[in-house]
Amino acid sequence: MKNKIWIDLDNSPHVPFFKPIMEELSKKGFQVVLTARDCSQTCALADRNSLRYERIGRHFGKNKILKVLGLLVRALQLMPFAIKEKPALALSHGSRSQLILSWLLGIPSVLIFDYEFVQIVKPTWVILPEVVPAESIKFDQHRIYKYPGIKEDVYVPTFSPDPSILEELGIDGKELIITIRPPATEAHYFKPESEVLFNASIDHFGRLDGVRMILLPRNRSQEDSIRSKWPELISKGRIMIPDHVVDGLNLIWYSDFVISGGGTMNREAAALGVPVYSIFRGKIGAVDKYLAKNGKLILLESPDDIDKKVSMGKRVPSVEAGVQSNKTLDSIVGTIISLMGNRA
Repeated sequence: MKNKIWIDLDNSPHVPFFKPIMEELSKKGFQVVLTARDCSQTCALADRNSLRYERIGRHFGKNKILKVLGLLVRALQLMPFAIKEKPALALSHGSRSQLILSWLLGIPSVLIFDYEFVQIVKPTWVILPEVVPAESIKFDQHRIYKYPGIKEDVYVPTFSPDPSILEELGIDGKELIITIRPPATEAHYFKPESEVLFNASIDHFGRLDGVRMILLPRNRSQEDSIRSKWPELISKGRIMIPDHVVDGLNLIWYSDFVISGGGTMNREAAALGVPVYSIFRGKIGAVDKYLAKNGKLILLESPDDIDKKVSMGKRVPSVEAGVQSNKTLDSIVGTIISLMGNRA
């Protein structure tokens, strides 16, 4: 179908990112069809946002051989969907399986991404934030398009704080609230130093009175590991692990600060103006360097930095949240529409 766009939700951050993009494309007369991988909380978030999608494939763990096998298996699992739907364009924020299948079937593909050191499968076009140097990508420079701002600016402008999350999590607001996201231990870019910083952070804040840590594990295995390492802090309520999917932006908004080993939550906090500290120790990308240079993100490089760099003050949220411009969303949607007319 000439106006059909296939979006593959490969990981949980892709749900809030693509939701406003899908809405804008639909308003402009394009038909959007969705697939989602059973990875982290991707499907649960898609359900929470009332998205219609077909669940296809799963995560194959951190073993490199199984990762490669998993990409190929999922590409084959996606094939019946792609053949049935006959999309004019395949779109994702890093779905390697979709890119492999698009190449095999001759479907033009657009890859949006914001970390120049990620391993990608060659798409037809790529879309990057302006702060990422095009020359840092080994790709045909004529097929690279840019957008202003950061990926999180696509959906943060529509965010509206909801204080009911405090009651939902049993938080009275008197304690210091720290939202913590562990590093992505199964990702190809994972560095053990990130986990050292994560463990040191829990130990450090666990010794302090009046602190409540809200931990957001990426999967069941990570949650089990956390529960086995800090059972006393959990039993005392110093560590809380939500038993259901929560609104990430809302949780960030009502936190005093955020510590995360993953890029999306760091950048969401930065976009909302919430103090955020990164324990990511892989290669630092251009987006994080930009945020750090502008004082919106603080990089923790050693356990000593936790005591030296983290400010422990209570935060008073401002009346309005987020940025007030949709220029990032408008730019990305405009580029996609332009490429729909330029398929080659």
